[in-house]
Amino acid sequence: MTALTIESVLDGYRTGRSTVEAMIGALLDRIDAAPAGNVWIHRLARDQVMAYAARLREKSMDELPLYGVPFAIKDNIDLAGVPTTAACSEFAYVPTQSAFVVERLIAAGAIPIGKTNLDQFATGLVGTRSPFGACENSFDSRYISGGSSSGSAVAVARGFVSFALGTDTAGSGRVPAAFNNIVGLKPSCGALSTAGVVPACRSLDCVSIFSLSAGDARRVLDVAQGFDAADAYSRDLPARGLPHALRIGIPRRDQLEFFGDTEYAELFGRAHRQAASIGCTVVELDFRPFFETARLLYEGPWVAERFAAIEEFLAAHPKALHPVTASIIGAGSQATAAAAFRAQYRLKALQRATAPVWEQVDALMVPSAGTIYRIADVLADPVTLNSNLGHYTNFVNLLDLAAIAVPAGFRSDGLPFGVTLIAPAGTDKALVGIGARLHAVSSSRLGTTNDAVPSPVEQTTASGYVHVAVCGAHMSGLPLNHQLTQRKGFLVRATRTAPRYRFYALPGGPPQRPGLVRTNEAGAAIDVEVWAVPQEHFGTFVAGIPSPLGIGKVELEDAISCSGFVCEAWAIEGAEEITSLGNWRAYLRK
Repeated sequence: MTALTIESVLDGYRTGRSTVEAMIGALLDRIDAAPAGNVWIHRLARDQVMAYAARLREKSMDELPLYGVPFAIKDNIDLAGVPTTAACSEFAYVPTQSAFVVERLIAAGAIPIGKTNLDQFATGLVGTRSPFGACENSFDSRYISGGSSSGSAVAVARGFVSFALGTDTAGSGRVPAAFNNIVGLKPSCGALSTAGVVPACRSLDCVSIFSLSAGDARRVLDVAQGFDAADAYSRDLPARGLPHALRIGIPRRDQLEFFGDTEYAELFGRAHRQAASIGCTVVELDFRPFFETARLLYEGPWVAERFAAIEEFLAAHPKALHPVTASIIGAGSQATAAAAFRAQYRLKALQRATAPVWEQVDALMVPSAGTIYRIADVLADPVTLNSNLGHYTNFVNLLDLAAIAVPAGFRSDGLPFGVTLIAPAGTDKALVGIGARLHAVSSSRLGTTNDAVPSPVEQTTASGYVHVAVCGAHMSGLPLNHQLTQRKGFLVRATRTAPRYRFYALPGGPPQRPGLVRTNEAGAAIDVEVWAVPQEHFGTFVAGIPSPLGIGKVELEDAISCSGFVCEAWAIEGAEEITSLGNWRAYLRK
């Protein structure tokens, strides 16, 4: 089976190898022939799906970034005309309008295939708390898929769709990704509207994205994000970059917990080494305030928010809930207002306690889960084992952080392992770039297929972005970097030029700027950052570049050329040559 990456789908249409109707028809045949595995709650009828495909006949691929790309929707997110159940039949309703994010995706050409299974009312990390059946892991049906976004993750991993929507309050967009060898992007709170989503903890809920690669997650994020006035929690976050020499914080060794899973422990150690191989510095941190924050989510009054979300329904249908779900949400009715305030005070203190961490590191890396369990074991001990799976996830939304889960290898029995990268709100795109780099060196296959993980460069060059090499004031953290981030650019990699350049500090400023000049004589390799800039914004970026600088082709150390800053030769007369320093930051430190 060939992986359904977004680029492979679009390339099939562009080259004429397939039409939308033919590809979608073959995909539906594949799903029909596959073992059920309790992935779906409601699949659209073939004629309903084909109606979406037919709408694209008169549309241009150039106008629709997700033209003919199939996707799935967790069944707590509305799709017009299709029941939303939240895995509770008595709760079901048929919305007349799709959720904000679903509308945006369909408007961009994406084709919905169906609604996926979940832990009832998005309460759980296991994928077993559903009257529609326990969703089976895509690699071994005896094991859990992870939850609560269980069906969405499995649908992507098994090649039923190119991407899927989930939700994430306590890890539901990350744990299933790790257990099924795919990427799970948990955007910053409020970056994706939750209008049209059945709430779990409304103040913490996020719509999440499952995909085969980090690049695909970014494509979907590009379309789905946007301020929505109808969602009181929606916000228009300015993009934040991450430094090229990333410092990654991990828990101290004595704070790591793998619940007896020695292979997961070994794989996390391997992930440290893989992070170092892409230029990251790994720093051990005291994770106690993060773990204490995590405990607040279910040991504190936030459970009352789950109760408040469905209080009226519970009063009218007291027997409707799955027994485990009922016991958890029902406990929320006992919380007091005084306890809620005390928990808010404690959370504020923990937010203050974790804030200095971001002076020591730029991002965190944790196991997406400490181990994986068999379905039978979870059914026998549903609360304790579920709680174990939230050990590394529950604190993220409480602390207003962004996260991306990426595959990071396999146990000897063939079950996947994954890690999660975490950083402050607004770093979503930058995290995707780091996640793409780590995924490329940590895993050998996409989902359940044998297709290789594309390189970070491959994930962006074919997806509407222009790569541009910057060597001075536009680099991460420097005065003009905002000209890239404001245009939704993100860092792809830090590298060096081929050894054919000379480097100068040009007069003038502020800000100070360097000049990069290619030479046929003795040259050197100069440090650069390669950024991806959306094609539609590249022109305005170039238009703002003052003489004597311009955009030309820069040859990198791996013999790849890309657009980049170059300097006219006349401008170096009288300029200070700094070639021996090898990079602009070294000059600024002088």
